[in-house]
Amino acid sequence: MPTPTKGPRLGGGPAHERLMLANLSAQLFEHKRITTTVTKAKRLRPVAERFITFAKRGDLSARRRVLRSIQDKLVVRELFEEIAPAMAQREGGYTRITKIGNRNGDNAPMAVIELVMEPVSPKQAVVNEASNATKAAAPAEEKAPAAEAAETESE
Repeated sequence: MPTPTKGPRLGGGPAHERLMLANLSAQLFEHKRITTTVTKAKRLRPVAERFITFAKRGDLSARRRVLRSIQDKLVVRELFEEIAPAMAQREGGYTRITKIGNRNGDNAPMAVIELVMEPVSPKQAVVNEASNATKAAAPAEEKAPAAEAAETESE
């Protein structure tokens, strides 16, 4: 898990915070979107993204690492078999936090944290292809002037 923040913990001690974040991440993977306070959502993001990174690896060791924190085997199965393949092309940024205003009872700032399930944007794919094409074309351009110079010398 990521390094715990300094200062007061969510709801008490560090063990309680770890359990709370594990439960929040299990609910996030089960429902794909949850509503919670902004502070909890910001603390949940690196934990959930780390679990998704383990799920993308997909081996037995990664599954056991996730099962240490999330004991619900059905949620872990869904994470490894449905969520991880959907995130395969994405290199990060698996979650999105949207602020939705304050809660009526205690005026706490609320947010929706959700999994970004849509594929990587086509514009980004075009940019990646263009950068790869320029990298491949650059060595070919360097060889071409050398070949022209050799032709002029032989004439």
